[in-house]
Amino acid sequence: MNQEVISEKSVKELGEVKIVGFRVVCADERYIEEIPKAAKVLKERTVEIENVTNSGQQIGAFVVEESSPEQDGYWIGVQVSEYKDIPENMTTLTIPAQRYATILHIGPNNLMRNSYAQLHQWIEEKGYIRSNTSWNLELYQKENDPENLRVELFNYIL
Repeated sequence: MNQEVISEKSVKELGEVKIVGFRVVCADERYIEEIPKAAKVLKERTVEIENVTNSGQQIGAFVVEESSPEQDGYWIGVQVSEYKDIPENMTTLTIPAQRYATILHIGPNNLMRNSYAQLHQWIEEKGYIRSNTSWNLELYQKENDPENLRVELFNYIL
């Protein structure tokens, strides 16, 4: 499958984001396999999560250069309006309000790095500064299928 990237990039501000789901921690080269597995389980178990917003749209969150063990890994979850009765083996994560540069990636997950490279180049061209020590988000806009993603990439900027 060919990758298609909608080249429209923009800056968006998001308020606080509360996520309930799974934290994936593994060797760097394994994330491309482990995240889709966790996403599949999340889809099956979303009905167990209370106060879900955005129709259960999946959200990924990560810090490029984590500063503590608590930031290590990748979170895949759904947004909630408030935390209540967190299901067994799930975790919570609160992302503070932040400003992001965004791009829409359409295609397989193994080509997302190309979309990030385009976004990073645009950030530099526009004079923004990326922060590798802050939360980045991936908002999946349809089924989280690793061969056919439609995901908006949110890169934290200063």
